[in-house]
Amino acid sequence: MRRIILSTESGADLPRDLTRKHAIQVVPMHVIMDGQDYFDGTLPVEDIYDYYDRTKKIPSTTSTNAHEYHDFFTKIRADFPDCIIIHIGYTSKASSSFQNAILASEDFEDLYLIDALNVTGGLAAIVMYAVNLLEKNPSIEPGSLIEEMEAIVPKSRLAFVPGSLEFLKAGGRVSNMAYLGGALLKLKPRIELVEGKLVSTKKYRGKMSAVAEKLLQDYLNQYDIDREQLYFQYSIGLDESIKKRMDEIAKEKGFKHVKWMQAGAMISTHAGPGGFGIAGLEV
Repeated sequence: MRRIILSTESGADLPRDLTRKHAIQVVPMHVIMDGQDYFDGTLPVEDIYDYYDRTKKIPSTTSTNAHEYHDFFTKIRADFPDCIIIHIGYTSKASSSFQNAILASEDFEDLYLIDALNVTGGLAAIVMYAVNLLEKNPSIEPGSLIEEMEAIVPKSRLAFVPGSLEFLKAGGRVSNMAYLGGALLKLKPRIELVEGKLVSTKKYRGKMSAVAEKLLQDYLNQYDIDREQLYFQYSIGLDESIKKRMDEIAKEKGFKHVKWMQAGAMISTHAGPGGFGIAGLEV
């Protein structure tokens, strides 16, 4: 029986304990700062915030290119001979990375690509869904696994509030930023993935402690999330008291497992310090 290897991008923000435990292969995206190109995962997030404090500019980010994907898939094949690769990619609506993976895949057999139409925790939730399917049924056929994964893609729900709206504004990745108007810096927008695009769907006002709780309550009221697993995302600077309160609410709402995930350098260039997000799968 041939082994199935799962891969994804650094923009999934999967913690290393999970990638190591489940042999999930991760290809880095790029962060460009002061004219230097860094692989996501090699640049401390604190350096990004220090750079902004000094320059009032945020680093730029770029996707993994086709050549890098080719090397990435080649290495997976070398490390896991005769494996079948299933790559779960960062939304094609906000990055060219998935298209580059498609270009690279033309040179490989038994390599399958799934556009997660999601980022960070929403992407991670889909990857971990695949991990759980494989653990429950190690002999599952690749076609069946892919079919189940594609069915879960539209059920992955991500919502987050950036910690710094200046970062969000400077990043320009949200498709309806004009919706926020001139009062942007006085509000905390709720950002979601709508058909793979980052869209502001609501505005909150107040301190992050109150906003985070309101975000979680609204999220759970809007979506019927599987109580088996909930993912919380945060960027460096989120107060520990907020994390504690989010854990309390998740427990009160019946979630069996909660996993906290820190935003990496690439995601943090758009979210800024002190951001909070939620991801899960609808039943």
